[in-house]
Amino acid sequence: MASPTSLLDLNLIPSPKIEPKAEPLGEDSDIGPISQPPNPNSTPDLNSLSIVPFNDLTTSLQHLSPAAADEEALFAEYYRLARLFMATYASPNSDPGPLASAPPPSPGMPKPSSALVVSKKRKARSAEMVRVSSLNEQDQIYFRDLVRRTRITFESLRILIIRDEARGGGLGVFGKRSRADLKAAALMTDRGLWLNRDKRIIGSIPGIFVGDVYFFRMELCVIGLHGQVQAGIDYVPASRSSSGEPIATSIIVSGGYEDDDDGGEVLIYTGHGGRDRNLHKMCDVQKLEGGNLGLERSMKYGIEIRVIRGVKFDQSPTGKVYVYDGLYKVSDCWMDAGKSGFGVYKYKLLRIEGQEEMGSTMLKLAVSLRVSSLSVRKTGFFCNDISTGRENFPVSLFNNLDDDQDPLHFEYLPHPIYPPDIQGKFHGEGNGGCECKVNCSTNCYCATLNGGEFPYGGNGVLLRGKPLIYECGNACHCPPTCPNRVTQKGLKHWLEVFRSNETGWGVRSMDLIRAGTFICEFSGIVLTKQQTELLSQAGESLVYPNRFPGRWAEWGDISDVFSDYMPQNLPYLPDLGFSIDVSRARNIACYLSHSCSPNVFLQFVLYDHYNVSYPHLMIFAMENIPPLRELSIDYGVVDEWVGKLTL
Repeated sequence: MASPTSLLDLNLIPSPKIEPKAEPLGEDSDIGPISQPPNPNSTPDLNSLSIVPFNDLTTSLQHLSPAAADEEALFAEYYRLARLFMATYASPNSDPGPLASAPPPSPGMPKPSSALVVSKKRKARSAEMVRVSSLNEQDQIYFRDLVRRTRITFESLRILIIRDEARGGGLGVFGKRSRADLKAAALMTDRGLWLNRDKRIIGSIPGIFVGDVYFFRMELCVIGLHGQVQAGIDYVPASRSSSGEPIATSIIVSGGYEDDDDGGEVLIYTGHGGRDRNLHKMCDVQKLEGGNLGLERSMKYGIEIRVIRGVKFDQSPTGKVYVYDGLYKVSDCWMDAGKSGFGVYKYKLLRIEGQEEMGSTMLKLAVSLRVSSLSVRKTGFFCNDISTGRENFPVSLFNNLDDDQDPLHFEYLPHPIYPPDIQGKFHGEGNGGCECKVNCSTNCYCATLNGGEFPYGGNGVLLRGKPLIYECGNACHCPPTCPNRVTQKGLKHWLEVFRSNETGWGVRSMDLIRAGTFICEFSGIVLTKQQTELLSQAGESLVYPNRFPGRWAEWGDISDVFSDYMPQNLPYLPDLGFSIDVSRARNIACYLSHSCSPNVFLQFVLYDHYNVSYPHLMIFAMENIPPLRELSIDYGVVDEWVGKLTL
């Protein structure tokens, strides 16, 4: 991954040595000088954002608190899974050990290099507390790409493990009921791919935005947003703090404690401990120790707290999503009688002003907009569906900035119109297609076209990007329910074109879009190479497929874990000379804004014909995209043609 070319000003400011009687730090306080000024010519140190080996997990858990014991037990479990995995996929020249009877890897599963050995120890996270501030634009892009790359690795490993288990392959030795998120985290551990482990970041973490959403607690640990596997309070232990006092850095609010009172901007948070695991009610008095004392100390010293909320979400594989809602300050702490009659510690947290809107608030707003947009939006121009019913879901238009209604002046095309010689091949005459009578299997004709595997996993999630994807289409005999029919089915989300001060016209979703899923297609009038050369001189608005960079190669890339992983170079895709004219007819994709750090990417797909020179331009999510967050794509060569689409 490329580093920023500009000078770096990370301002990794060490937190002060906290003395017991020190005055609380104000919100605007500069908390101390840098002990060693950073090299002005340096670039972000990736090692400073990586994991360090774990401590010995064979240590007795008897001396630990229940919360710590739970965490150690869970770490021990996925460490056990990692050892089992490595034994199963050991080098052919190594000692097979007691697991020599384990089944071999399934076809297409990359093997770890012989250097990939699971550490028997893990070091504790660093207790050195720092803040990160004053990042320039290039630094922000750098760290956002770093976080995105780490999340892609985690999710790609997770869905690969699930697919392999379903096939009964090598990873299936763990049992179908074992958790793929634990296995993915374990595989990333020994490669040092967990972020923010050697510095305890206070406040905002570079590359993580307010409103970001996650489906798994382990993912929060992997990126360093919250370091506790189970506990709701993340803190620096007293034994490792310079003052001998614990300091809290983040909390998760997920409704686990009956005495919580979540008002959004104002939060009454219940401390840890004393809860019955089965009844989810208090059964004992809480103590002012560990994370509870850490929150009290953070209040005393003015340490801001990252707040992550767990929200129920039916479309999530875990039944909920975790939403990062920004920074809060603890303003009060007291002991109170809980609803079950036991003493609980309560903390009043106030959200710091000037941040982006809370992600949990945007989730609720999106629900209200889907139910009744007009009752929520009191001003501005709104059109419920500019596609006039030609898409599976409405494509709304909203502008509360000016009088511009330009998208209404174009004919809406849900699918591109191809040249006549291509249209004649839409029914697959003489081109074969699979003969499957039910949903396709991995030995069918279309799987062969895709290099011997199908591109999609469960729920239509793209397993890995390819130069070109063949979906089952018009020439195939399989039913519409075939899992290899995804993009051809059209929109799966309510999308909206909206007016933005920053990007002109932009696109956002009323739904949470899951990473690796299909969003929409670039549509318009498809022009041949000769037509393109002619109309480009006339100043028409054209979309050039050959200008988009190969961001598809990033999705599913697990080379950080498996060193012999190679990007896909099949199926073959020739140089594309055609363009798409969107001067008079277009669809919602034409309003995607440009970004050097995009959250969506272009994937070429064929399904209604087999001419590789004219693939469909399909858009997929590169990360989990929260409702109402703008979608952005990398157009590659950016010039006036992008401006014609979005202004």
